[in-house]
Amino acid sequence: MAKPLIQMALDSLDFDQTISLATQVAPYVDIFEIGTPCIKHNGVNLVKEMRARFPNQLILVDLKTMDAGEYEAAPFYAAGADICTVLGVSGLATCKGVIKAANAHGAEAQIDLINVDDKVACARATAEAGAQIVGVHTGLDAQAAGHSPFNDLSDIARLGLNVRISVAGGIKASTVQDVVRAGANIIVVGAAIYGAPSPAEAAREIRELVDAV
Repeated sequence: MAKPLIQMALDSLDFDQTISLATQVAPYVDIFEIGTPCIKHNGVNLVKEMRARFPNQLILVDLKTMDAGEYEAAPFYAAGADICTVLGVSGLATCKGVIKAANAHGAEAQIDLINVDDKVACARATAEAGAQIVGVHTGLDAQAAGHSPFNDLSDIARLGLNVRISVAGGIKASTVQDVVRAGANIIVVGAAIYGAPSPAEAAREIRELVDAV
């Protein structure tokens, strides 16, 4: 199994603050996720700036596309995104549109399983359609209600699909090794890093814990 990748969720609406935080944690993370509120507020210019400043990291744009998949995703791939997300609940046609745009740019499409009722069926169908990444995602509202991504991760990992599995949902230093052992290829960390007194130190700790598994 390849070394798991650490994805840093950048959720601030402020352009300069986003760049500053990314700069602090860059030595320790593999993927920068431009979060959904952040990309809605700042647009394609933030993608271009991130691509120019961080050539060694992958850039994920968390579009959470719900319709017009190819049309919506294509400009972000063209601006330098390596990965764009599409909601599994959007349906297979929309997912296929984002996959098509990704393939046209030598990039990757991630299917976000948030709020999908039958996550196993969706993962199978979209993997067969050519998605490269499936995202097991417990959203902020679900986290507040006490949910975690572990059960869904186990269900998807058991399928043995030819995709990487990304996991997001309240992951922190005390749980990150459990996530890796459960089969995650990409571990998404947000508040545990950007909410820490020293984001760089928190990112370094997460990196060391992941690498030690």
